[in-house]
Amino acid sequence: MILTQTPVVTAALQHENRSIPTVFVNVSDPIGMGFIASLARPGGNITGVLHYEGTIVGKWLEMLKELAPRLTRAVLIANPKVTSYDYFLQAAQTAAPSLAIELVASPVENAADIERVIDALPRTPNSGLVLPPDATTINHRDLIIALAARQRLPAVYAVRSFVAAGGLMSYGTDQNEMFRLAASYVDLILRGTKPADLPVQAPTKYETVINLKTAKALGLTVPPGLLVAADEVIE
Repeated sequence: MILTQTPVVTAALQHENRSIPTVFVNVSDPIGMGFIASLARPGGNITGVLHYEGTIVGKWLEMLKELAPRLTRAVLIANPKVTSYDYFLQAAQTAAPSLAIELVASPVENAADIERVIDALPRTPNSGLVLPPDATTINHRDLIIALAARQRLPAVYAVRSFVAAGGLMSYGTDQNEMFRLAASYVDLILRGTKPADLPVQAPTKYETVINLKTAKALGLTVPPGLLVAADEVIE
């Protein structure tokens, strides 16, 4: 059997293999990407652990608005070629109006794209950044954090490492738990269970991380409710 990580790797292996049992992790839209027929009944040789449901974007927007109450515009940054961009974008467009936020789609592919998008944001006051899981933005993590700091933009990330490196805050799945869930499916498959009979598992453990030093530098006061909810506070 094969254990895969990320949509790009899973898609590449699916192209080469339609028979060897495969378990994926860090894939957010397995139905839209054609890996499975449904979450309850995958239907083929692939199953796994869902990275994020689309509705998670609503939580990211809520956190951004709570920490920066004046926010009226949020820019969704990711690379459509390596992540399920439309999946997150559609969910964000659904959630944004109830928070009085204008949602702006800003697909990127490289560092130049990222710099162009973020450096243009100060022209529109009360803007912020939302970054779903994406290999391109992770590869350019330090650039994004530096640009957000330079332009004094609040940002919420799906990945903890951004906050540890100086980003403002993150809300994301616990990677240790996701791989433990995947390991349980690896065990079942090696004992004879077919992937088609194993429903795609949803993550149950999330973690909130806030960087107080970054909040202070941006002139933001972290609300008590957000501090209490945080699993980790970096000072």
